Amino acid sequence: MPRAIKALGRLIRFESPGVLIECDPSIKAIILKIDQEKHDYIVEDLDDQTLVIKESQLQRLKARMEEVNICREQYEADADLSLKELASTQQMPEDNSEDD
Repeated sequence: MPRAIKALGRLIRFESPGVLIECDPSIKAIILKIDQEKHDYIVEDLDDQTLVIKESQLQRLKARMEEVNICREQYEADADLSLKELASTQQMPEDNSEDD
């Protein structure tokens, strides 16, 4: 049975069950990027913080978001380690000024 949600002053009808997702614009951008591959997740893009996701794909989307988070954490850890290695290899210039 089609469902309808009144959002932003308009009535939206969905042929398949959907889940209303509200999130930060940065998270929404990640979801949009994931959806670009096969258009498997998003039913409707409502505004800068709201999406309707296919209910049947919600768990898969959560898993993909977790993968993105793990990759981000690994990237940050690698970048932090590289900065520490760089800092340890660089020496501070000696102060050659004479005390008067």
